[in-house]
Amino acid sequence: AASAPKPLPSSGPKSLREMPHPLATSSSEEMGPALTPSPDLLLPRSIADKDLSLPNGTPVDTSSPASSSSLLNRLQLDDDLDVETRDLFVTVDDPKKHVCTMETYITYRVTTKTTRAEFDLPEYSVRRRYQDFDWLRNKLEESQPTHLIPPLPEKFVVKGVVDRFSEEFVETRRKALDKFLKRITDHPVLSFNEHFNVFLTAKDLNAYKKQGMALLSKVGESVKYVTGGYKLRSRPLEFAAIGDYLDTFSLKLGTIDRIAQRIIKEQLEYLVELREYGPVYSTWGGLEVELSEPLEGVSACIGNCCTALEELSEDMTEDFLPVLREYILYAESMKNVLKKRDQVQAEYEAKLEAVALKKEDRPKVPTDVEKCQDRVECFNADLKADMERWQNNKRQDFRQLLMGMADKNIQYYEKVCVTYW
Repeated sequence: AASAPKPLPSSGPKSLREMPHPLATSSSEEMGPALTPSPDLLLPRSIADKDLSLPNGTPVDTSSPASSSSLLNRLQLDDDLDVETRDLFVTVDDPKKHVCTMETYITYRVTTKTTRAEFDLPEYSVRRRYQDFDWLRNKLEESQPTHLIPPLPEKFVVKGVVDRFSEEFVETRRKALDKFLKRITDHPVLSFNEHFNVFLTAKDLNAYKKQGMALLSKVGESVKYVTGGYKLRSRPLEFAAIGDYLDTFSLKLGTIDRIAQRIIKEQLEYLVELREYGPVYSTWGGLEVELSEPLEGVSACIGNCCTALEELSEDMTEDFLPVLREYILYAESMKNVLKKRDQVQAEYEAKLEAVALKKEDRPKVPTDVEKCQDRVECFNADLKADMERWQNNKRQDFRQLLMGMADKNIQYYEKVCVTYW
């Protein structure tokens, strides 16, 4: 059954200098920097450096809190710190199926509430389909090339494997689209983009799309850099480190994704066996009256185990896997921005070489070289800021994701291993 969306909060702003460098750990470490435990999950020094004990001398185990639910409670203290300062809220809900002569598709309601002066009304409600979200992302990439654009859920669906009109698939996509818009809303630059404003407010988006095809925006025209023939000598160390980190991060997440899918597959196979196993005891109880009560009890216990295991598998499928895949796509988006940055730097280096080869004395650097240098500096600044924001969000998202998964596994085994049996 479709459940209410659970938006993952983003952490507050933090200085880049305060953040550990993604490649600060030794390269010889097997798991790499992507899986290094966050310092936020470590115990305070005053607690971790000494053994705790009760007044009677009994040692206290600080490896886990007293109850599994408190694992998440202690992580949610800063979730809503910036809610009062926000002035733009966007949600995606109410998916509807449309059957037309030529095609069948799903639309989603996009609701916007805002106090920004750029909007004529305080609230908007429009319906959008997936290709509209795709249009928005392409426009953001075109008009804001120096920024990291959040990824969309993959459009490709294998026929016969996934029913793109099933409730489960539609709800998973709705959550991903909602996350996509919330990422843009939280961004200090992308949220003010004119195309984003149109996407949230225009009743007829198709008319705006056709207009955009006829006339390229001035912003989009100004960022079509000339990249042919330029080759970057060497990427600066800080951006080379980001590139290496993204490669390692994608590799590790891909491995985790494959293992998680295998676990889910094995859980579902075990679930099929349990469902066949339980009725055997009921049938047996009908044959032996003296043993009917305990045998029915075992059958009921197995039935409860089936329900609990099914819920655990659904949580893995609906909550765990989508976050992994979003961040795999996020890493690819960041790599694309890095490539664009490299292209602009290569163009700048080529222009500098061209100026140096000319014999005549020049009182100052040509204007086009200065503009190219400005583009490089703009790219560097925007990329660093977006990388910092992405690292903050990633740390918070994975902290909540992994602690939540641990919490659900604890609850599952408490129910199955303790309560039911």
